[in-house]
Amino acid sequence: MQTQQPRLNFWQIWNVSFGFLGVQFGFALQNANVSRILSDLGADLHSLSLFWLVAPIMGLLVQPIVGSASDRTWNRLGRRRPFILAGAIAAVVGMVLLPNAPIFVAFMAPMIMGAMMVALMDASFNVCFQPFRSLVSDMVPAEQRNIGYSVQSLLINIGAVIGSILPFVLTNVVGLSNTAQLGEVAPSVVWAFYIGATVLLGSVIWTVVRTKEYSPEDYYRYKGVKPEDIDQVESKPPLKERLQGFFVLVVNMPKTMKQLAVVQFFSWFALFIMWVYTTPAITQHIWNVDKKWFDPAYIATVPMVPETIIMAKGAAGDWVGILFAAYSVFAAIFSIFLAKLADKVGRKVVYAGSLALGGISYVSFLFFQDLTSVNVNLLITEVTVPAGAVNLMLPMVGIGIAWAAILAMPYAMLAGALPPNKTGVYMGIFNFTVAAPQIVSGLTAGWILSSVFDNDAKYIIVVAGVSMLLGALSVFFVKEPDELPPPVIEGETP
Repeated sequence: MQTQQPRLNFWQIWNVSFGFLGVQFGFALQNANVSRILSDLGADLHSLSLFWLVAPIMGLLVQPIVGSASDRTWNRLGRRRPFILAGAIAAVVGMVLLPNAPIFVAFMAPMIMGAMMVALMDASFNVCFQPFRSLVSDMVPAEQRNIGYSVQSLLINIGAVIGSILPFVLTNVVGLSNTAQLGEVAPSVVWAFYIGATVLLGSVIWTVVRTKEYSPEDYYRYKGVKPEDIDQVESKPPLKERLQGFFVLVVNMPKTMKQLAVVQFFSWFALFIMWVYTTPAITQHIWNVDKKWFDPAYIATVPMVPETIIMAKGAAGDWVGILFAAYSVFAAIFSIFLAKLADKVGRKVVYAGSLALGGISYVSFLFFQDLTSVNVNLLITEVTVPAGAVNLMLPMVGIGIAWAAILAMPYAMLAGALPPNKTGVYMGIFNFTVAAPQIVSGLTAGWILSSVFDNDAKYIIVVAGVSMLLGALSVFFVKEPDELPPPVIEGETP
């Protein structure tokens, strides 16, 4: 009887993660356009980060629950795939309804409807994310773990590229309008969400159909779980006992996981700021739109928003999609070399160096303002934008490298430190280290922007850079499982 987990060929590894392409397609659309949508629906700069809190809160609530449930689930679809498919279906509903929030004005304010759909999307994305991470851990043997998470990172970034650039393509190639008055959503954004919903569902179905999970007997044998421990893994104790057990797991999480949490804090604090405030930062700093045009109270005092401001906001919003696509392209390229580079020089060196490049790139936003109009050939179309917008492609290289490392390295470093029978729940708990810093960022970034920087959004991007640099330093304090001393067995002398 075979006890060693079979190696997978490249296409098997590809199929395991392919659905993540669609999930990240939808997530990229959200990241690049939710601030734009919420601003168009009436949110001011200070409140933007508060609306974005929905995302990490949903992750905090959903992922540990889904992780624990998927550890105990075995049915015709497998262990992780039922949750991936259910999350995708719910996400599609949110993606179709979010850009149509103004239609529901007779029932509720568009802002409330928008916030509810963001919450649904984020909860659904999180139902997909955690089982996908665990699916790779389940299906890919330890010696292929670097390549497994690197392929996942590659697919994530392919999806992010397409999702980020789609509204720009729909405007500049298809010809849909990218402008919207207060209380509306641009047609190019509406159709981008429809297309994203279709891609998300199709790619997830591909993974569900093309990936066959191991039977419980095979899985436990490959992972070295003893027969006497199987009942404990699959049992569902009373709620009070489960809560107590969950608390014990958190307190006794592996040391590597605790150390990675510090790195995750600084990394995700920075990423949250980027996703929330890149659009206003670019609009103000590169398109030279005065910050007063991001204040709904001021806008309410004028007869109408000048057409030049509307056009500048639409163009800047589209260019943010190009920039986000660019960093995803660079992340995808770096992902190809990530596994071999980590094998050669070590995960920590690659991880720390990547975060440092990302931090420097955020800070460099200050130095790329140039209002000179230039014509840019993007192969699919030509556009005229400020030269500073083109120059921002350079820091996208460093941000893309950091993003690729964030998607792969902590999970590759963590996977070997987790007990096989608790992988799902610990991957869910590890999402605390993704959600908590975003919550802190959401509660503080808006206040910092308004109170310290007087709503000059470029400076909050610099704060993100400093945070990312601190994350790079923190990597060197992480001890991977093979660097830790062996556990002391009771009765032995250490």
